[in-house]
Amino acid sequence: MRSAALALSLAILPVCAGQPLSYADGPTKLAGYLARPKAAKGKAPGVVVIHQWMGLTDHERKVSDDLTKLGYVALAADIYGEGVHPANTAEAGKLAGQYKGDRALYRRRIAAALDALKAQKGVDASRLAVIGFCFGGTGALEAARAGLPVKGVVSFHGGLDVPKDFKPGPIAAKVLVCHGADDPFVPAMDVATFQDEMRASKADYVFVAYAGAVHAFTQKEAGSDPSKGAAYNEAAHRRSWQHMKDLFKEIF
Repeated sequence: MRSAALALSLAILPVCAGQPLSYADGPTKLAGYLARPKAAKGKAPGVVVIHQWMGLTDHERKVSDDLTKLGYVALAADIYGEGVHPANTAEAGKLAGQYKGDRALYRRRIAAALDALKAQKGVDASRLAVIGFCFGGTGALEAARAGLPVKGVVSFHGGLDVPKDFKPGPIAAKVLVCHGADDPFVPAMDVATFQDEMRASKADYVFVAYAGAVHAFTQKEAGSDPSKGAAYNEAAHRRSWQHMKDLFKEIF
């Protein structure tokens, strides 16, 4: 997440089927994206999707649309605030850094998204999950650490670092980490520290490292050159999505 390679110039994606959703964290207005299954019987599980460091883009909207095909209501969350869109990696780094440096604020923004999703008609508030990409993967893990009312969380190529004074506590949500085995932005020490945290928290977690995958492996707009540190990897993308589906089948 610290490389210019992660200034993902978004490719043209299929037209999104959902709609904008305005919600708030106190006085801060937030602009999310809500997608619903075309046909649902009864109430459906809800999934919050947290964006990477460039903010809410068509990537997260497309993921939300794909989740509706599995029968879930999905909300692509807005962490930064309505109208806040970093123009480059320098701005993205500063914005993401604010939330990674203030985990309480980050958790509050995620909680606001969960509240907005729970308020939607047809959502089963007892069956919720959070997933995230890169910066958003860190957010998904924060949702578990904070004890937010979710059954499970999934981090796709997310940061695994924790604040220096962080003290592990019980984690009730099931945790899935989908990690690029060759991701240069997540040091081996972070991986080891994270796994120690999961053990100390007595978390039910699964950590999967995909061979040959680097950062941003789910995002086609990252390009195909792993030497840049961020690149799409079809096998890792496909396998991680299946691992997520397996977790959802278990928790929902």
